[in-house]
Amino acid sequence: MSKTFSLLFYVKSSKKNEATGKAPIYCRITVDGKRNEISIKRNIEPERWNSEKGYVKGTTEEVKSLNAYIDSVRNKLYKHQRDLLDKSILITPDTLKNVYQGIDENRKTVVELFQYHNKQIESQVGKDYASATHKKFTYTLNHLQAFMQCKYRSTDMNLHLVNFEFVTEFDYYLRAIKNCNNNTTVKYVKLFKKIIRLALGNGWIDKDPFINYKEKSKEVDREFLQDYELQAIEEKEFSIPRLQHVRDVFLFCCYTGLAYIDVAKLSKKHIVRGIDGGNWIQQNRTKTETRSSIPILQPAEAILEKYAHDPYCVANGKLLPISTNQKMNAYLKEIADLCGITKNLTVHLARHTFATTVTLCNDVPIETVSRMLGHRSIKTTQHYAKILDRKVSSDMQLLREKMSSKITNNRSSKAI
Repeated sequence: MSKTFSLLFYVKSSKKNEATGKAPIYCRITVDGKRNEISIKRNIEPERWNSEKGYVKGTTEEVKSLNAYIDSVRNKLYKHQRDLLDKSILITPDTLKNVYQGIDENRKTVVELFQYHNKQIESQVGKDYASATHKKFTYTLNHLQAFMQCKYRSTDMNLHLVNFEFVTEFDYYLRAIKNCNNNTTVKYVKLFKKIIRLALGNGWIDKDPFINYKEKSKEVDREFLQDYELQAIEEKEFSIPRLQHVRDVFLFCCYTGLAYIDVAKLSKKHIVRGIDGGNWIQQNRTKTETRSSIPILQPAEAILEKYAHDPYCVANGKLLPISTNQKMNAYLKEIADLCGITKNLTVHLARHTFATTVTLCNDVPIETVSRMLGHRSIKTTQHYAKILDRKVSSDMQLLREKMSSKITNNRSSKAI
């Protein structure tokens, strides 16, 4: 919301027509110290203008008609200003001038475009998009509205006012005011960038405000469990049923690599007989809709057998007793404390553990791991799959043995 707003009508003597002796009447719009002006398309002799009152001097019908027209212009501008305030759209001298001149009639606002996009996403949830995707765009819009309120004292503004400065200020707001880390900031700005690309594609704006903006995600060291930590959780006895259930689901994820949403959806139809004659999980990942095929390891098979006749599982058509993700993560913190594990135990950490400790560190090729995780690219798998020092050590030991054998053979050949 603007602090100050004023209108000043005046005669621009510098544009006086020497032939007629008349100069145009202008209206100066001032908002928070910023100015713009419009011509009201009327001309008079400068000496007939009352600068204090902002009207033409005299009482003739011509003068009365001209002063009435000035009042109508003033009233229209105030009405447009009130309309913009009611819509919580940022008011600037430029936007008010454009609205008055009819330039802005077909222009969209940031919030209007975002809501248009989000409704499209919402209508496709469960088909082309996951509900989490819709939530991400909703959160981004919330951050944008809070940013515009903080920076421009408005919860919306016209799209054509979004420029490079707006983008960089939004980036700064997320980092400095909302305390978002680099990758979270980059994520929100990229989602906003997609909205701007939509506006560009539809011809609603002419310039890309992101043209000079460079964002770069930082690689994050993802935690996972070592063998001894995984074993500690497996061997721990829990007297509380809810902790037993959460522990078992967590271990199942450690041995299958399934994300929470996918293990929550797991049912008998996803268990098939694999090419090797054993049981496999075949399921489309909720996040990417890519196919994942996972041979079920013995520890995971034992967990499925444990809950084969569980009343909750039977009644709900599930293979495992699943709580909400939030509850699972809260209970996992209890389990971590009881097992003496200092890492932040979450359901997703189990997926990292599968990629690293369970598979790669047991010489499963990264291409195979990528296939089981349902990744579209091995680059994605590399973010999960940390190569441990012991794996590097064992690989290098094989190289040492080969090199040592080669040197020995060479010496033997020379001796002969």
